[in-house]
Amino acid sequence: MRTASAMTGLLLTLTMPIAQGKECRGVNFADQVEVGGINLTLNGLGVQKATFLKVDVYVAALYVTAPSRDPNPLIDSDAPQELILHFLRNVNVGDVRKEWTRDFQHVAPDRPLSLMQRVATLNMWLSDVKGNEQLTFIRQPREGLQVIVDGVVKGTIPGEDFSQDFMSIWLGAAPPSPALRRGLLGGGCN
Repeated sequence: MRTASAMTGLLLTLTMPIAQGKECRGVNFADQVEVGGINLTLNGLGVQKATFLKVDVYVAALYVTAPSRDPNPLIDSDAPQELILHFLRNVNVGDVRKEWTRDFQHVAPDRPLSLMQRVATLNMWLSDVKGNEQLTFIRQPREGLQVIVDGVVKGTIPGEDFSQDFMSIWLGAAPPSPALRRGLLGGGCN
C-alpha cells in the first residue's frame, strides 16, 4: 500500500507543471516575483546594446501585475512593478550616470528642478557595475522608486512623477533602444 502511494506521489510530481523561467543571453529570470506580498509576472526581457559595434551591456526584465504589450498602461500603472538590469559586462559609474541624466532629460525635456535633484540622488547611489551584478528598481505606488544596487537597498526616490518618467525611459516613445523596448513589452529578447 505504501509503495502504491509513493508511486502515485511520484507520478503526480512528474506531471505537475514545473515553474519555468525565461532566459536571455545566458541569464535566467523567474516567471514571477513577489514584491510587498504581491505577485508580479514577467512582462518581457530585452537587451541593451552600446556602441556602433552593438555590444551587449545588460539584460533587462520587467515584472508587472497585469502583463501588457501596450506601454501606456504600464507607464501609468498604480500597481507595483520591478525592473531588473542584469549587467553582462563592466560599466564605469561615470558612463552609467551620464546615461541616466541623458535619458531623464530626453523623457522630461523641461526638466523641473525637483526631477533633476532626484536624478542626482539616483546617480549618487550608483557605483561602477561589474558583469553579473544587478540594478533593481521597485516601483511602489504613492511611495516612489526603490533602488537596489547588487542586492543592497540604497533608498527610495519619492514621487509618482519620477517613477513614471523612469518607466518612460524604457517603455516610452523614444527609448534608448527600440529592441530593448520591444523585448520588455513581450516581443522577445533580441
